[in-house]
Amino acid sequence: MPVINRVADRLEEIAEWRHDLHMHPELQYDVHRTAASVAEKLKAFGCDEIATGIGRTGVVGVIRGRKPGGKVLGLRADMDALPIEEQTGLPYASKTPGKMHACGHDGHTAMLLGAAQHLCETRNFAGTAIVIFQPAEEGGAGAKAMLDDGLTERFSINEFFGMHNYPGMPVGSFAIRPGPLMAAADRMWIEIEGVGGHAARPHKAVDTIVVGSAIVGALQQIVARNVDPLESAVVSITLFQAGFTDNVIPQTALLRGTCRSLTPEIRDLLERRVKEVVDGVARLHGAKATVRYQRDYPVVVNDPAATDFAVSVARDVAGQDRVNPSAVPVMGGEDFAFMLEKRPGAFIFMGNGDTANLHHPAYDFNDKAIPFGTSYWVRLVETAMPA
Repeated sequence: MPVINRVADRLEEIAEWRHDLHMHPELQYDVHRTAASVAEKLKAFGCDEIATGIGRTGVVGVIRGRKPGGKVLGLRADMDALPIEEQTGLPYASKTPGKMHACGHDGHTAMLLGAAQHLCETRNFAGTAIVIFQPAEEGGAGAKAMLDDGLTERFSINEFFGMHNYPGMPVGSFAIRPGPLMAAADRMWIEIEGVGGHAARPHKAVDTIVVGSAIVGALQQIVARNVDPLESAVVSITLFQAGFTDNVIPQTALLRGTCRSLTPEIRDLLERRVKEVVDGVARLHGAKATVRYQRDYPVVVNDPAATDFAVSVARDVAGQDRVNPSAVPVMGGEDFAFMLEKRPGAFIFMGNGDTANLHHPAYDFNDKAIPFGTSYWVRLVETAMPA
């Protein structure tokens, strides 16, 4: 079964929904306009129940099939944008300075709305589809907030499924794998205190720029020399702040960064070694350093059975040769991981074509991908819960 004809016929309508969302990006939990638009459409489609304010600004629609019983599947799309100045020049470009949909969440929301519309019309399944529109995926752990608000228990969800567009993959293709698919994403703040002084008298100071530079270099050796070469890990320092003029050695410095891993063991190792390395290097230079290490999103771990099922559905939509069931894991983070900790399920990548990368000011979701993503959602429900 390829792309659903009715879905393909509605491409222009669904794309218009996306363009409206794209013009009005909202960040984190402040997605009030987006959530209201989603709830309004779900009501117009005829959802059996609509719940708002779950996880602060999340929206949930309940669609019951034509027959009772069956599973309860949770289908999740994210709604929030990013604090990036758009540089696409598109007629539907962001109207809000400093904010844009640079990760395609506008497309994710529109595709799930398209699926909800079709499922409400046809009801060609025996069970319940729960369409979940989540805020704050971009660093705010909106998935966890919705779970903490009782999402799973309130709607008796058996399995969760998620999807993300992927630039560089052809439109109409999918990629997935069982087990770890996306990395745990942790954050670190490193505060260094030395001895400030005149730049012409460095021997009377403890230079926090030198100390910070040494810490940056030493941290890179954790992956190179402490992590098994057959494992995956990332340690990246992404911010270095120190000083305010050219003739003063700064008293303090601040480093920030991220650690990524695919297993609990490597996650523990990174946290432990970061703290040891920072403390040791600071002491070596006669400085003091403190580390604040925050564990954010866990590893996205796909259930093997749910992954096999997702592969079969994607192949029904895209064709046998356009679904990669053994994708290489990526070190990006995704808070859908919290949902997969709560219930089994699977997260899948969908091709966005030859576009700018995610989180780039020139990125745009590819409307040509809409029929494939929307059809995947519909087929997932109908295949899992045949009427």
